[in-house]
Amino acid sequence: MQFVLFIIVAIIAFVFAVQLRRNYELSQRLAAMGLRTWFIQVIGVIALILAATQTLTVIQAGSVGVVKIFGKVNDTPLYEGINVRNPFAEIIKMNIKTQERREEMRVPSKEGLTIGLEASIIYHLDGSMAPEVYKTIGREEDYVRKILLPNFRSVIRGITAQYEAKALYTDMREEVAQKIQEQLNVATTPRGVIVESTPLRQVALPADLSTAIEEKLRAEQESQRMEFVLQRETKEAERKRIEAQGIRDFNKTVAEGISDNFLRWKGIEATENLASSSNAKVVVIGSGKDGLPIILGGQ
Repeated sequence: MQFVLFIIVAIIAFVFAVQLRRNYELSQRLAAMGLRTWFIQVIGVIALILAATQTLTVIQAGSVGVVKIFGKVNDTPLYEGINVRNPFAEIIKMNIKTQERREEMRVPSKEGLTIGLEASIIYHLDGSMAPEVYKTIGREEDYVRKILLPNFRSVIRGITAQYEAKALYTDMREEVAQKIQEQLNVATTPRGVIVESTPLRQVALPADLSTAIEEKLRAEQESQRMEFVLQRETKEAERKRIEAQGIRDFNKTVAEGISDNFLRWKGIEATENLASSSNAKVVVIGSGKDGLPIILGGQ
């Protein structure tokens, strides 16, 4: 109740200053003691300023303020910046920044195995629900202890029991983490806590199981590689078959399209071109195959 105290000090200071102005003898007596009227007035002004500051509050970034007046919590929170407040109110500041908690636990798998797991929960408080959280649960350490962590442990165990152990050891881990986040938000969001993600950081499988899973994964990868090679060779064989078929079709088309008369005509054209050229040669007409001319020598 600093506001009330400062107001009382200010009132006393100003009343005393007025009395000193009216009572000259008292004023002189206090002056002899080193007290001046202006000094008492300054004390009153300072007390008033301090009282005025009690009507303002500053909320830092990443926080909200919960207003409580005489035990009653206001449903509207105060957000970052300077806020006007009831001087008789108590302001409880609550963190709404993203935070992380890590948990180590032992969880079951679909096969009934027990697996060591380190998981994180990344979350933040919904600022608009901060007054409700404070009223029904309490401060940060309360909602983490009462709401967040119990639900986190319960949901993780329920989800991992639906998957085989290898799911936590392979790329299915992301799918498991996504399901954990979704189910956890179903439980915590209505209570004012929003879960951003639940990454699974470390998985500790029994030694013999870990070895068996690694061997199985290597076998699956080798099988996939061989399947890829087989598909590639099959496609290459198909390509060569199509290419050979194309060549055969082309040769057939060419053979069917070139007749003897066409070849004779081309021979006559070639003879005419050679005969009209400037090179020396001897052309014997009609002595070649099919009556085509024979061309002898020439430079």
